[in-house]
Amino acid sequence: MLVLTRKSGESIRIGNNIIITILESPSGQTKIGVKAPLDVPIHREEVYNRIQQENKSALMVHDEMSNMLAKYVRGKS
Repeated sequence: MLVLTRKSGESIRIGNNIIITILESPSGQTKIGVKAPLDVPIHREEVYNRIQQENKSALMVHDEMSNMLAKYVRGKS
């Protein structure tokens, strides 16, 4: 992990298209701004983890439904 120290108003560039700017850092909480192309998803870590969990759950339901349908179709033959 790269660790950098930045002051308010300073930025970090990731590749050519992503800029992270420190907006303010008053009482232990830091506000940052992220400028990135619209096709680059940006999420807080807890939101990203929830999306991943929901995707896994949906895949499990899809697999279960596919298995049930396959058994049904085999039973009809």
